[in-house]
Amino acid sequence: MQFKNIIGHQETKAMLLKSVQQNHVAHAQLFLGQEGSANLALALAYATYINCENKQSEDSCGTCNSCTKMNKLVHPDFNFVMPVTTTKSVSKDALSNKFMNEWREFVLASPYQGLNEWMQHIGAENKQGNISKDESRQLVKLVSLKAFEGSYKIVVIWLPELMHSSAANALLKLLEEPPAQTLFLLVSQSAEKLLATITSRTQIMQVRNFTEQEVVAHLQQKYNADDTTANQIAQLAEGNLNAAAKLTSEISSDYFVFFTEWMRQCYSYKFTELIDMSDKFQTLGRENQKNFLLYALNLFRKVMLFGIDNSLITFLPPAELDFVQKFSKVITEANAGQLAEELNQAHYHIERNANPKMVFVDSSIQIAGYLRKG
Repeated sequence: MQFKNIIGHQETKAMLLKSVQQNHVAHAQLFLGQEGSANLALALAYATYINCENKQSEDSCGTCNSCTKMNKLVHPDFNFVMPVTTTKSVSKDALSNKFMNEWREFVLASPYQGLNEWMQHIGAENKQGNISKDESRQLVKLVSLKAFEGSYKIVVIWLPELMHSSAANALLKLLEEPPAQTLFLLVSQSAEKLLATITSRTQIMQVRNFTEQEVVAHLQQKYNADDTTANQIAQLAEGNLNAAAKLTSEISSDYFVFFTEWMRQCYSYKFTELIDMSDKFQTLGRENQKNFLLYALNLFRKVMLFGIDNSLITFLPPAELDFVQKFSKVITEANAGQLAEELNQAHYHIERNANPKMVFVDSSIQIAGYLRKG
């Protein structure tokens, strides 16, 4: 992984590059970000840059012996600890090193995936993954060895918040008395679940969610998504590239066109047309119905923000921006909360297998009343 492979996050990349170039590399760093953020990707790119034999000003070279191995996750000085559990292929003594082939496949496919995808990938079925107390002995043994090839031995611990207390205490001891030329890169989604004593001994790197523009760019580059689909997925994903990847296979219609038509018919009290639209809504399928309602909620939120201060809306495609500008005139303090609550209720009922056509018609009647009231 190189920095250039990660969309956006220029400010974080600059900080990481500067720490290496000025020889201020902390022995323990915590990359803190939500699922689907760039925290693991940045940690991988950072580790690659640290051991690169021909560092460039803005990235690793990508071609030296170290980079070649790091990019395949096979460098002898690059080690991983991650939550695992017993599976059909590993029936006892479930440790990270027994899942390295699966881990390489998983990360190289996408470093933005979450714990649920990892558990499915290793065939955990319904079992919960964790970093067991037995892993602590392996960790101590691992860092006792000197670096074979690189400047540093690097240990990436993915989701350290899932550590057994014994493993966490072993890590704490290592952080208190760090072995020479050894770096610990902790990649966490929930720092509040870590021991406070561990967090206090790390340099924290806050990794923000991806912006909508960054999600759009990622979808266009990786999935060749068209502008319309990419923009609508970006609004639903809320900065989570893992969620965005899943949505690429779920969205099968143009939510914006359907939504604007729905609002026009509601505002005009055209209930015959709304009943016809309910037939179309029913044919979307449940996942698309839920996604559409979430999209509608997101667009409503932007309409409300635009009405308060248009500078709060930093990114919208031209067609959607035009709609938001016009629609903001009919959204007021009197009806904004009611409209949002109605969409929330519709999503709730669809999620619990209510009749989609009935939900749509009922919501349409309520929304029509709220729009007139505003």
